[in-house]
Order: sequence, then C-alpha cells, then structure tokens
Amino acid sequence: MSDKIDLHRRQMFGVAATFGVAQLGLMQVASAQTATAAPAGKSSSTASFAQIRQINAGVLNVGYAEAGPANGPVVFLLHGWPYDIHTYVDVAPLLAAAGYRVIVPHVRGYGSTRFLSADTPRNGQQAALALDTLALMDALKIDKAVMAGCDWGARTACIMAALYPERTKALVSVSGYLMVNLEAGKQPLPPEAEFKWWYQYYLTTERGRKGYDVNRHAFARLIWQTASPQWQFDDGTFERSAKALDNPDHTAIAVHNYRWRLGLAEGESKYDAIEARLAAAPRISVPTITMEGDANGAPHPEPASYASKFSGRYEHRNLRGGIGHNLPQEAPREFAQAVLDVAV
Repeated sequence: MSDKIDLHRRQMFGVAATFGVAQLGLMQVASAQTATAAPAGKSSSTASFAQIRQINAGVLNVGYAEAGPANGPVVFLLHGWPYDIHTYVDVAPLLAAAGYRVIVPHVRGYGSTRFLSADTPRNGQQAALALDTLALMDALKIDKAVMAGCDWGARTACIMAALYPERTKALVSVSGYLMVNLEAGKQPLPPEAEFKWWYQYYLTTERGRKGYDVNRHAFARLIWQTASPQWQFDDGTFERSAKALDNPDHTAIAVHNYRWRLGLAEGESKYDAIEARLAAAPRISVPTITMEGDANGAPHPEPASYASKFSGRYEHRNLRGGIGHNLPQEAPREFAQAVLDVAV
C-alpha cells in the first residue's frame, strides 16, 4: 500500500522548513509518481562553488566542494561523464539551506582531483570509483551519508547502497539501478540500442582514444546535446564544466572505463571480490528514490526493469518538461526534493 503524494506541494521551495514537510509512503515498491518540472530552458552560468577544497583520500588527492553546516546530516552528490561537480551547482544551496552538509567531489580524472602516485593504474572500473567515495568518507571522518548521483555517479551511489548500507543512509539514483555486469555485457543488444552506445565503441579504438583526447570539449558538448536534447544550456554553463575535463588523467580514466565494461581492458585484481558481488546484482535495502526525465537521450533502462532490486522503502519519480540525462542540473529543485524526501 502506498500513500498518495502531493507532488505540487513538493515543488514549493519558499523556506527551509518546506523541505521537511513531504513524507514518503512506507511501501516496499511504489508505483511511479509523475511530476512536471520547470520547462527545460536556458541554464545560467553565473552560479559557482565558492571554494574547492583538497584532501588526501585513498590513492587520490580529491578536490571537492562543500556547502551547509559542518554538523548537519551529510549528502554526497556524485557526478558522471562528461560532466563535473557543477551538475549540482543549483542543488547544493537548496540542500544546504535545509541544514545538510553537502559534499560534491570531483571523480578521479576530473577537475583538481589527482593521483598521489604516478605508478597508480589509471583505472576507471566501477569498484575503484566506489572505493574512492568510501576513502573520501573516511578522510572526512563521515560515518554515514545519503548517496545521490547521476550517470557514473548514480552507479557509484548504487554500489555504496548495495555493498555498504552501514555507510549509506539513503539513495537517490537517476536512471535507477546501475551496475556493470561484465558477463551480461557480452550479450549483444538490438541495433537501435547498440547505436546509442556509439561513443563506447569509438573509445575502444586507438583512433577513438586520440580523437577524444584532442577533442574533449567538442566531444563532451555533443554528448550533452544528444543526452539532453531539450536542455538549452549556454556556452558559459558548458565551459564551466568542460574545464574539469582538462585533468591530465581524464582521457585514461574515461577510456579505461568503457573498455573495461566491454571486457577489452583488465581491471585490478584487488577489486575482483567486489566485482563478483556486484555481478550477483545485490538488492538495495536502504530507502531509495529513483528518477527519470522524459527527454533522456542517453541509454537507460526502463523503471519496471529494476524496481525489484530495491527491497526497502522505494519510489520512482518520472519528470516531465523536457528533462534529459543530466537531471540534477536540468531540474535541481526536483532532485533536491528527492534527497530531502528519501532521507526522512
């Protein structure tokens, strides 16, 4: 049984107290809720994070933005490819105003995040990225946090929720349950679905690696446009994020990620046990909200295909209004509200 949810009320962000009013129904698996977000229009490039902090965590010196009170409940906002921390530049202040301590890290290979050693493999496999998040939590002395993500960040957030529920209070994931299963990935998809993964195949070639490396910004702009066809971001918005792709390790991480997914690049053996657990498609027990926009031009699964993967309190939200793949940046209020609702 599920409670009816007043989605119009959830979109009202007058004062911080409004954030805590909406309550989730206590259901095992909820039917999808649909809301209309603000139309996908021009995206402002004026907002920015006041400061990027640096901290050694695991094999990295991580660059991250932080907002909100230091003693507030914590939420990690995890970005994907080819985006950066500005995916959440309009989400973070909403959560901070509601009393959350917001942590927004640059993934390995992005922004000011750097490897501590030149000898560390430039590995983009999913287990490595998840353990980066765990190491950052340890470095910041954070025991437990809400994990919220989009694209690669959604995959990392799902892994944290599935394998480390003792460190994960709740989960918000754009495009649902995202984990790479190398064996399942060997099976061919219908031609139309394969076509949408063109960039993955491009990056498996040496021509593709070189082409991506010398055309990072142009490549990223094309992905932004095709993944979010109705998002009218301006040049300033794009360039603000594209700078993060100038990281010296970026191409190596991106190329390894996609080659590893297709079984064309080796992972590190120290992650084998984690990958074996992920290959079993573990269920997620922490409270979860999954989200999807009505204009997502990137490959993504149908919500019905992953609903059974969530064994705890669960809800799926569909957003109308031309919302594409980069949902947190295109619909920041709705994404922030999901974080607040799931953490109740």
